[in-house]
Amino acid sequence: MPDPAGRGVEPDRPLREPAPIHRPVVDKASEERFSRPDGVTGGSDPRRHSAAHDYSAADDRSAPTRGHDADPALAAAFGPSGDADRGIQRHPAWQDQVEEPQPAPPDPWRDPRAPVGFGAPAVQAAEEPGPEDLSGAEAPPPPRLSLSEALFERRLSRQALAGAVAAVAVVALVGGGIGAVVADSARVLTTSTVRIADAPANVIRPDNPVGEVAQRVQPAVVHIQVSTASARGEGSGIVIDPQGYIVTNNHVVTMDGAADRADIDVVFPDGSRASAELVGRDPATDLAVLKVEDVQNLTVATLGDSDRVEVGEQVVAIGSPLGLARTVTEGIVSATQRPIALGESTSDGDVVIDAIQTDAAINPGNSGGPLIDASGAVIGINTSIFTQSGGSIGLGFAIPVNDVRDIATSLMREGSVRHATIGVNARKAENGNVEGAELVNVREGSPAQEAGLREGDVVTRVGERSVRSSDELIVAVRRAGADGDVPVEVVRDGALIELTVRPALG
Repeated sequence: MPDPAGRGVEPDRPLREPAPIHRPVVDKASEERFSRPDGVTGGSDPRRHSAAHDYSAADDRSAPTRGHDADPALAAAFGPSGDADRGIQRHPAWQDQVEEPQPAPPDPWRDPRAPVGFGAPAVQAAEEPGPEDLSGAEAPPPPRLSLSEALFERRLSRQALAGAVAAVAVVALVGGGIGAVVADSARVLTTSTVRIADAPANVIRPDNPVGEVAQRVQPAVVHIQVSTASARGEGSGIVIDPQGYIVTNNHVVTMDGAADRADIDVVFPDGSRASAELVGRDPATDLAVLKVEDVQNLTVATLGDSDRVEVGEQVVAIGSPLGLARTVTEGIVSATQRPIALGESTSDGDVVIDAIQTDAAINPGNSGGPLIDASGAVIGINTSIFTQSGGSIGLGFAIPVNDVRDIATSLMREGSVRHATIGVNARKAENGNVEGAELVNVREGSPAQEAGLREGDVVTRVGERSVRSSDELIVAVRRAGADGDVPVEVVRDGALIELTVRPALG
């Protein structure tokens, strides 16, 4: 008959009895050592299996009898350590593990985000010392005294109170002294009442003739930049013709003779720039003419009359000293008809100009710029300064504008210029009795030889101009020109002789 549970087991088949449970015999001493603690029941509790042992469940385990000591190895491995109570101990492999400390309970007084609730107060109230405090335990610190208690309730001794008052007085005195010093120094540097005086609006400004002259002439003054592959120079110039002609110094465009041809740029007062071409130059008088193309609305300078310049009259120099364009300096005319050798050698001898001397400040970069009189007319071209300090403190020299006009006109028309000469070389006379130019060489076939001049003659006058040096002889002959006969006075063997010479163009 099938099994009601559907397992298909015959009902008459005998069932196997369960296998007997083998329980090893545990002696009394081992059971007492390794059994569970009091109050804990489990599989090792002898009261659960009293039938399998030779002692009854009614045995009193509160006072067990230990028959013999346990095996030392087992006792070291599983026995309690120190004063630990009996029970299961930590495994030896766990000894290296450090127990994590329990986190501190949350403190709502230190957490601004803690919810509102009832809890312990933030500060416990001080309690009166009890009997346990007298037994040697650490007592709480005494409460601090308030100011009223210290002053009025006599909680401090007189000595302590006097010391405190003295300390406060010293601190107050030191602080007051420091504050006074700081306040005094601050009052020296600053003030609460600021009074800045302004000039009254109805005050008449003084005349500014120099400024008015400079404003009229500055638009005609240009800044000149000269460059080669290995050098760079600069100077000044003035526009003398609306077609774009500009006059300047020869040493500006040739950089003191170091460059025969160079790239030349002209910078106008409004900041515009244009390339310039060299029209012509005259090394003998240190003049040159440039030309710019396609430049509209040029301001042309007005040329005056240098023969009418008087010593002591006010003059203004305009130029680009040290590269600073449109610089104006003021001075007076110190001398006129001052023959000055500029030191450059030419086929005609040294470069000599019949200069206007001025004390107006002239620096490198002023060369080629105009020297202007009080009316705004150009009376000279600034060319050099003699100084012992290397700066602008010295004697400035300008080429007279009458010479500039003649030479520039010749350069613009023909590209070159020729000067009158008589064909001699001279030096300053060293005889103290005679002041003039001593002839050291008279070229054969020259105008001087044809006029009867000899070597050793001392020239003292050419035309209406006195001659006191060899430089003055050169400029006197140039000023006389080659248009006709010129009377010449010479001293020969102590006698004054007058001859007539007709200069030629050299």
